[in-house]
Amino acid sequence: MYFWGVLNQPARIQDMAQQILKLSEVKLITALSGSTIYRLISQGDFPKQIKLSERSSGWLQSEVEQWLQERIDASRDDVFAIIKTADKKEVLPATNLIRGIR
Repeated sequence: MYFWGVLNQPARIQDMAQQILKLSEVKLITALSGSTIYRLISQGDFPKQIKLSERSSGWLQSEVEQWLQERIDASRDDVFAIIKTADKKEVLPATNLIRGIR
């Protein structure tokens, strides 16, 4: 969606609901390599990309930012860790993880 700026040049509307990021931008934002991003996707631990065309895909900025915020929150909270189980996610005290207690 575009609107015309002061000099009749199209300017992108900054408050778009869905911004698409290419792999290079996702790598910059997350500081992860492409192979790590794809590995995390296959494990279900990173937002899946959307197909834009036959040879192009991208990620929703909101999903990548949410994933990053979850990583920040988890790193700031040393008391709990998220364990992925077959059917759900459990939140357990980190001390139990160290001891191997579920």
